[in-house]
Amino acid sequence: MTAIIAIYLLLANIIAYSLMTYDKKLAVKGRRRIPEKTLFGWAAAGGALGALTAMRLRRHKTKHASFVVGIPLLLVLNAFCVYFLLTIIR
Repeated sequence: MTAIIAIYLLLANIIAYSLMTYDKKLAVKGRRRIPEKTLFGWAAAGGALGALTAMRLRRHKTKHASFVVGIPLLLVLNAFCVYFLLTIIR
């Protein structure tokens, strides 16, 4: 069960990172963007670390207070949920 959680989190973070990176490319090109709801959704679904990493490395959404505050809070929530799940499994 622990392996399933790890694989899920890995995939969620890869997707969140990829979406943030792709959204940055779309922004630079002036094209239609990925909805913020989608970016936050993947962060909330376990991909907050990937989203935060993309924010820092790609310098994307770093001037938006909702992302600067929201993504780190979701990371804390993600960590709590993982801890809770791992505690229940034992």
